[in-house]
Amino acid sequence: MTQDLEEPQGQAIQNTYESQTQPQGQKWKPSSADMQHYYERLLPFRYVFQWLSHSPKPTKDFTMREFAYEHRSGAYQRYNSFESQEEFKKSVVNANPTRFEIGAVYTVNPKERRNLPKNALKPISKELVFDIDLTDYDDIRTCCQGTDICMKCWKFIRVGSKIIESALRDDFGFKHLVWVFSGRRGAHCWISDSRARNLDELTRKAIVEYMDVLSSIRGNNKFMKKIKKPYHPHVERSFNYLKQEFIDIILEDQEPWLTSSTTPKDAKAWTQIEELLSFIPEKSLQIELRNKWINQNSLSTSKTKWEDINEVAKRVLKTQIQVLQLNEAKKDIIIYYMYPRLDVEVSRQMIHLLKSPFCIHPGTGNVCVPFDPSKNISNNSEDDEYGFNPTTAPNLKLIQSELEEWDRKPKNSNENENEKRLADYEKTSLKPYIDYFAKFVNELIKEELSGKRSREDDSLEF
Repeated sequence: MTQDLEEPQGQAIQNTYESQTQPQGQKWKPSSADMQHYYERLLPFRYVFQWLSHSPKPTKDFTMREFAYEHRSGAYQRYNSFESQEEFKKSVVNANPTRFEIGAVYTVNPKERRNLPKNALKPISKELVFDIDLTDYDDIRTCCQGTDICMKCWKFIRVGSKIIESALRDDFGFKHLVWVFSGRRGAHCWISDSRARNLDELTRKAIVEYMDVLSSIRGNNKFMKKIKKPYHPHVERSFNYLKQEFIDIILEDQEPWLTSSTTPKDAKAWTQIEELLSFIPEKSLQIELRNKWINQNSLSTSKTKWEDINEVAKRVLKTQIQVLQLNEAKKDIIIYYMYPRLDVEVSRQMIHLLKSPFCIHPGTGNVCVPFDPSKNISNNSEDDEYGFNPTTAPNLKLIQSELEEWDRKPKNSNENENEKRLADYEKTSLKPYIDYFAKFVNELIKEELSGKRSREDDSLEF
């Protein structure tokens, strides 16, 4: 097979592997042998294959699909394709990439494209994908910046996943959705319904525009923000949920407008304060609030400032229309700070590649595990309050240690017989995540096969 080595799409490859399970300042870099061991013994190729084939057997949805490898050297190898699950696994083990990415299903076999006219390789289907990355929240999150995350800012992902999933299920009728941890600071939602996979790019663009509420107010003209009125039912429904989370996440956890007597003119806080004031339509109210906050000589929390808006408005606003406009502005503020911020290009383009579930993130060593945003599936009761906890999610070093510990345990003859029936992943903390993904895949295949039988039955009618 001819190899195509190209620059990676998106972010440059990072060569530092920082494990979130390690104490701060310490680094752990998986060796080539670590990765090969993971591919040989732990990655669930069977379920990834069946998910992409939509069948227990190879179909064109798998055999005509592009896979890309990101190599340790920094090279990027595109247009790989495979005829079976066995060939898929053998290729990944032999190539031993830092990760592999999933692309579209094409009209011709991607690896044969060099022998065909240039316009022969056309994408015909691919899962619809949404991507939320906490880097896009850096202007409003105060707990972390850049690649760092904690459970405070992960709440943005939890809220965003609920908003996106609600729209996809209730407004578009999609059923087969799975969320996958990006391995560091984000999450990907893969929609695998046949109807979603076969959307053309114009329709994908329309769905993205429906979901991307903030695009009209997150531009270069930073302080000119307005969400289209009246709110679309999706936006209104989202607001009713977001307002419940706003106090906890923004006013208490993030504290973007916090000032104190020691830092009354903190630059970052005042950038955020000016951002807040820019939403308020009445200039006189803006001036009064700014003067009040500038002249405060004691601690002034974000919650206090939020309450100040109504208190000062009672003195400044003279008409009912001004009050109504302020109430609308406060709704806009909540949506601006809380609505999910999407990487829209991931969703629009059918040819966009995205790393596969269960890959190892090259910068953290974390496993990109599927998860349920609404409940804990880790079998760790300490995670119950979070649903999914990215800071304790499976890490390559952790699961290697778990497997080594299992292998060292003394066993009697009955235990040895039982162990022979266990897959290696079942001996580690990967088990609940793979079981969750297997259930998702089985439900998808069941519907695919049911739909195929229905179409075959229809074709017999005359």
